[in-house]
Amino acid sequence: MTTSQALPPALAEIVNDFQELEERDRLTLLLEFSRSLPALPERLLKHPELLEQVMECQSPLFLTVESEATDNGDVIRLFFQAPPEAPTTRGFASVLFEGLDGLTAEQILAVPDDMPEQLGLTRAISPLRMRGMSAMLGRVKRKLANGVRPAA
Repeated sequence: MTTSQALPPALAEIVNDFQELEERDRLTLLLEFSRSLPALPERLLKHPELLEQVMECQSPLFLTVESEATDNGDVIRLFFQAPPEAPTTRGFASVLFEGLDGLTAEQILAVPDDMPEQLGLTRAISPLRMRGMSAMLGRVKRKLANGVRPAA
């Protein structure tokens, strides 16, 4: 497996971490990621209507993206919610969060659609779950392409 040049540095490092492991150990790393998914901020917990469900995921996964103005220009903030009893889904969300949060919309839109396959998990987890991760990335990119609301 090779990592695409289009991957932003943090995401490229995550992909490389997965690729360096034996296939049987990649699922363990994904489960480690599942434990690091940040909780939603209080303002989103109080307004679940601001989150969009990714229906392609086998487990309930909700997400939203916001734009945040910084001294270096606008960056994208990602927010995911998945139940603790869905570690694979949470792991995928955490990979995307850690690899993409804080980047520009252009950087995220440039991420190849096949990035989930680059993790090398296609034999360790079901095709339905892989489609779920691809759908998460696709949903983030679609929301960016359609315009993002500013952070509250």
